[in-house]
Amino acid sequence: MSKAFYVTTPLYYVNAAPHIGHSYTEVAADCLSRYMKLKGKEVYFMTGTDEHGQKIAQAANEGGLQPKDFADKVVKRFTDLWKELSVEYDYFIRTTDEDHVKAVQEALMLLEEKGDLYLDEYKGWYCVPCETFWPKMQLEGNSCPECKRPLEEISEKNYFFKMSKYQDWLKNYIEKHPDFIRPSYRKNEVTSFLENPLSDLCITRPKSRINWGIEAPFSKEHVVYVWFDALLNYISGCGWLSDKKKFKKFWPCDYHLIGKDILRPHAVYWPIMLHALGLEPPKTIFAHGWWTLGGEKISKSKGKVIDPFEMIAEYGADVYRYFLLSEVKFGQDGVYSKEAIVIRLNSDLANDIGNLLNRTLTMIEKYTQAKIPAVKKTTSLDDALKKKAEGLAKKIDSAMANLDFQSALVSILEVVNSANKYIEETAPWKLWKNKELDRISTMLYYLAEVLRLASIGLWPIIPDAAGKMWKQIGQSTEISKQGFSELKWGLTKPGTKISKGTPLFPRR
Repeated sequence: MSKAFYVTTPLYYVNAAPHIGHSYTEVAADCLSRYMKLKGKEVYFMTGTDEHGQKIAQAANEGGLQPKDFADKVVKRFTDLWKELSVEYDYFIRTTDEDHVKAVQEALMLLEEKGDLYLDEYKGWYCVPCETFWPKMQLEGNSCPECKRPLEEISEKNYFFKMSKYQDWLKNYIEKHPDFIRPSYRKNEVTSFLENPLSDLCITRPKSRINWGIEAPFSKEHVVYVWFDALLNYISGCGWLSDKKKFKKFWPCDYHLIGKDILRPHAVYWPIMLHALGLEPPKTIFAHGWWTLGGEKISKSKGKVIDPFEMIAEYGADVYRYFLLSEVKFGQDGVYSKEAIVIRLNSDLANDIGNLLNRTLTMIEKYTQAKIPAVKKTTSLDDALKKKAEGLAKKIDSAMANLDFQSALVSILEVVNSANKYIEETAPWKLWKNKELDRISTMLYYLAEVLRLASIGLWPIIPDAAGKMWKQIGQSTEISKQGFSELKWGLTKPGTKISKGTPLFPRR
């Protein structure tokens, strides 16, 4: 099994500032990246921005800026946000990068040499916000099937990619690779779409209408369609032309994490483009759901946005990350509200995790001079907690194999809640009063061990808070240097001095 692991987010479009949907995909990718590092993988996590097209040119013009200057300003908002959210990507790609531009032009030349491109008159319906042409058979009235806004009728000469030539190949590939598109209901959407004849893809736009884009290498009159341009980032950013050794190590990509609204370009256009170029498709395209507010999708195009910077300022990055990954099963739609965030903060983080940490460290300070004691006398209560904790690694592995971040968190909380219940059942205050010091020693060791395991399990999800837990229970090594093999019982050293800090998750 390969030790290399490659995960991507989509390239975020820079016509406006980042919102909750962007941060959701980014945090999920960061969590998966961190988990794979725990598993000993050599991870390559790539994210970036999509910076060409009509929408960017329009937004720049409205702001009185050149498109590249406008993109630079918005890109900083994205990189600042990822820093605030403790996202540790390996490479940030921009479609204005020189290496990417060269890769796009080279891909087009290869497809032209192969005979997969042709010039033709296009007459049809065009959506400016989505930058998409729509065949008449997919329309109901004069509205875009995606964003529901009015379409423009356009007639112009453009270059087309013979996508229809590869339709049968794609249908067979999807059938033979059940994990290629996930969740399974997204795969069903794509297979249903492929039951109809596939149109060839219009991959250029005339400069007379749109001049902000990569120039087609075979026509100075055209720029490359923004979707054809952007999809190629997944290979240009991992060395397709610039670093053959790197590309061989990481391609095909393990996971493209995307929102369900961009499933078709990723699950239809992209694999066909790769196949035509003689490259393998990615192993898995995983399309997650939307966040809704008041029954509608949270979307910058609809004017419904949640500013992640405001959420971080109000609740903290870890609370925001925790909410995103715990509130809904990855793949399904989620309902956003401040009330839901506060419930997660007070219940899971403050009452369960934070409470266990604070109670345990307070007792270690009081009963064993701030040092984790050794195991002495055990009972069936101790054995039951140990058994529960020993099963944690397997449960996290099972959940993460399905990108089920919510279930991974549930598994950790089950152990944490068992430890909180264990305190009540063991009643250390009574043990202290009765001078049952051997029982107290065992109990406090077991609680410290649960906290150590929980810290490692939580690190991919809430890295800063998990790191603070790790330090408070006296661990001297960096939590980021731990491996998944450390998720086993009994590795806490008796005599370790704790360092109790302020509560990690103050209640609201």
